Amino acid sequence: MGTFQVRYQEEYSTLHTTQSGVPQGSILGPILYSIYTADLPETEQTMTATYANDTAILASHQNPTIASTYLQHHLHQFERWLKRWRIKANENNSTHVTFSLKRETCPAVTLNGQHIPQRETAKYLGIHLDRRLTWQKQISTKRK
Repeated sequence: MGTFQVRYQEEYSTLHTTQSGVPQGSILGPILYSIYTADLPETEQTMTATYANDTAILASHQNPTIASTYLQHHLHQFERWLKRWRIKANENNSTHVTFSLKRETCPAVTLNGQHIPQRETAKYLGIHLDRRLTWQKQISTKRK
């Protein structure tokens, strides 16, 4: 941890210990987060979608095993990035969904050595996405 002090004209405040993070709801929060995460790892076989602290990593291939291999490769890079910047991922909030009309499910992937649970739906930015992209979960949730 570091320290900081504030200078106003010729006066200085006392030294304070730096706390990590940004107050939730702050005006600069989204901008600072975007700057902080500007170097998120990328691969040619995956797509990363981020908004605030929600991140989705997408891999696509006709062969589910290859899609999972692409995804796992990206997740390994993501783990190194998290470690480098001392960010703790919340594996409990992570979800692995195979979007397909077929019955096949992509093989499991891990983040920090923990299996990411496979589910039939995922909620991203307030939108419920179901495995077959029928929008049924989203519509029923909004109707309630």
